[in-house]
Amino acid sequence: MYMQAFLRRQSGLFNGCFLGLAAFCTYFAMYAFRKPFTAATYSGYTLWGIDYKVILVVAQVLGYATAKGLGIKVVSEAKPHQRLWYIIGMIVYAEINLLLFALVPAPDNWMFMYLNGLGLGMIYGLVFSYLEGRHITDLLGAGLAVSFIVSSGLIKTIARVLLSWGIDEFWMPCVAGLLFFPLLLLSVWAMNQAPPASAKDQLERVERVPMYAKQRKKFMKKYGLGMLLLVVIYVLMTIFRDIRDNFGVEIWHSLGINEVSVFSTTEVIIGVIISVVTGVAFFIKNHKQALWFNHLMIVLGCLIMLFSTFAFNTHGLSGFWWMVCNGLGLYLVYVPFNGMLFDRLLAALRERGNVGFLFFTADFSGYLGSVAVLLLKNFGQTQTTSWLDLLNALAQLLPTLCIFLVISSYFYFNHIFHQQTVKKAVFDTGLL
Repeated sequence: MYMQAFLRRQSGLFNGCFLGLAAFCTYFAMYAFRKPFTAATYSGYTLWGIDYKVILVVAQVLGYATAKGLGIKVVSEAKPHQRLWYIIGMIVYAEINLLLFALVPAPDNWMFMYLNGLGLGMIYGLVFSYLEGRHITDLLGAGLAVSFIVSSGLIKTIARVLLSWGIDEFWMPCVAGLLFFPLLLLSVWAMNQAPPASAKDQLERVERVPMYAKQRKKFMKKYGLGMLLLVVIYVLMTIFRDIRDNFGVEIWHSLGINEVSVFSTTEVIIGVIISVVTGVAFFIKNHKQALWFNHLMIVLGCLIMLFSTFAFNTHGLSGFWWMVCNGLGLYLVYVPFNGMLFDRLLAALRERGNVGFLFFTADFSGYLGSVAVLLLKNFGQTQTTSWLDLLNALAQLLPTLCIFLVISSYFYFNHIFHQQTVKKAVFDTGLL
């Protein structure tokens, strides 16, 4: 109570920085329960004739996707007082499954990675629900986006260090989670102390309220085609991100780079640039123009992926800088979907609701697409293709498709805004 009273006396800038830091640390710590296992190779193990690490990745992604599907209802209907206990409970559940993953002999322990993903899949939506609907949401969202870019690399670097200390690769994920549990508890508590969105915020960004089945159905009936275009973009980029992220060890090895620090070095570079670019949206007060800025980010990201891959394939760019550039392009496309684009979309459309429903609809679809590609890689004609070659091919195909989709999205929502303007003009002139 003392902290809440203290924060109510502070400026909006101070509270924004406090909330942004707490959210950053919360999601950063969450990655210590999700990503450490990807830093190991688990060589020598197979299950059902499939590489064991692929089984683990698919299992966790399936768990994550299941949680995203549940999150469409759970997070969109969650009330403010429930969020803290949801986050802590889910993290504890995820850590218990990492402990069981260490205790049960491989390869029979794969199921616990599915259950681990099931526990973690709603965390982002719950964290972002603290940030949405504020006039500084773009800045807060930029900070949160940096957390999942930077944390992925740093956590894998820490995981590699733990392995170098002789910690068994099956125990390492559990140990990494325990190391970050105190930070997670502190940051979730701090996030819960921050004041809610002000009346001014609600007036500017539209009040954020739970979306029940009736409201969700109504929204999709009105804007279903536009949502479909955006969701497909997100699905394609989720596929690329998961392969780049989950099989980074194998990809870097194929590029001839084996330094432990490469994960954190590349992602920090990308994170800094992304934070600057996404932060620019804060200065765009017109919600429609900010929505178009997010569309422009997507186009720019796709072009960076295409041109950097062309340069890499023609020996004009080193493997290191190709990974930096394709990561930068990826996150220029991916980051807007993690709250900012949908937050501005709701505000521009003047629709009461919350980002959780929109985000989890896209995220659920994205992870299902990722699982489909992983299974195709292992059972289709591409099973002999290296992860590097697969990433290279996707870096050419997926951005091309996304450019077409984002342009279509622009025309769709521009038409919606035009219809709203016409209806308002007719109403104002007394013809309705």
